[in-house]
Amino acid sequence: MTSPASSNPSPSRIKIVYVEDYQLVRVGIAAYLNSLSDIEVVAQADSAEAGLIHVDYFKPDIVLMDLGLPKMNGIEATRLIKNKHPDIKVIILTSHQTEESVIAALGAGANAYCLKDITTERLVEVIHSVMDGAAWLDPTIAQIALSIYADQNITSRYGNNKENFSLGEREHEVLRLLTLGNNNNEIAAQLFVSVHTVKSQVSTILQKLSVHDRVQAAVKAVTCGLVSLEPQ
Repeated sequence: MTSPASSNPSPSRIKIVYVEDYQLVRVGIAAYLNSLSDIEVVAQADSAEAGLIHVDYFKPDIVLMDLGLPKMNGIEATRLIKNKHPDIKVIILTSHQTEESVIAALGAGANAYCLKDITTERLVEVIHSVMDGAAWLDPTIAQIALSIYADQNITSRYGNNKENFSLGEREHEVLRLLTLGNNNNEIAAQLFVSVHTVKSQVSTILQKLSVHDRVQAAVKAVTCGLVSLEPQ
């Protein structure tokens, strides 16, 4: 178990607990994040068990979670965190990209899934987006999710075309931007509408897709071919 980075975290910064068993990776990324004015890694852990203790103590805004941990894996740790602290965001940061790990992590309630080849700048963008309520999937992960369902009978699970979801043209556009990782403010700016309007449309989209959150909506959008992954 590693030591907390700070016993008195700043209330104005995004508090992060980082769970990663490779010290070189963990220390390097934590040092970069701590160099920023609005992010603070309040604790680091080299195991899921230690991470859970830090999460209970610090109640961070975000947990950066590796999957390939000793003993308890990151998927089970994510599930425990989301069950006990549903408001805490979990960002998967891993080299694992198998079908099983992708579906299991998202099913456990992860808010974002990043691969370790992500740039530090992009990781910071993901952290801010997740804090603003956005879901984010690495494009490779989104493609994996798409391939999983391409081999299955989508018709029997979701219906034979997107019209069965009764999404309007603007709702489709909001869903596309949501799936690409945009938060409500970014969607509002791109569509020239108010944030309140976007929030209302997202709520309607979740209801129509019969999902509980933005991550589930993003996965369903990709797997059912409701959106294009390429920015327009």
